[in-house]
Amino acid sequence: MKPSKRTLLIACAGVILALTFAFPVQLPSQTAAEKPAGGSGGSAEQYNIQVDQVDRGNLDLAYSFQFAIYENLVNELKKTGRFQQVFREGNRAAREAPNLLVLKTTVEKYNPGSETQRAVTTVSGATKLTVRTELLTKDGEVVLERTVNGNVRFFGSNLRATQNLARNIAKAIQQSSLAGSEQPSATLPAEF
Repeated sequence: MKPSKRTLLIACAGVILALTFAFPVQLPSQTAAEKPAGGSGGSAEQYNIQVDQVDRGNLDLAYSFQFAIYENLVNELKKTGRFQQVFREGNRAAREAPNLLVLKTTVEKYNPGSETQRAVTTVSGATKLTVRTELLTKDGEVVLERTVNGNVRFFGSNLRATQNLARNIAKAIQQSSLAGSEQPSATLPAEF
């Protein structure tokens, strides 16, 4: 049976719609908004960051959560535009990078929650993660230390909590004041 023109038109529209969501177009105004603010008149110093593997502490955290936190952190830090380069732990090029900061993340609390319970009740079954993040210089000086939460309360996969967590960590780093000196400034916002 030969497909009708209407069927072909609907199929083409579906493909175009799928491609639009898979490869979103960036408008010129969006790229300008994503670039880090250079400050008033002076040029802000650009840092490099190395993301170390996530330490699960003494918790029984599935490796998939550890890995998802790590990967989401790398992606979210790249999105901030705050760093010249985002290195993964073990990348030899990081040793030679100027103004390198190292991000260490340790999981302090983990409540696995239940996707099924969230879908049925929407008031219970939340997946919650609490981590301590430290941003250090090459010399081990702590530049930023925060306790950050990530969760998924309503609909969605348990792993979505890792994405929310990574976004919150990147936001905390983005809002901190790292520019202005050879060594990162220790004057950071008191609370996140």
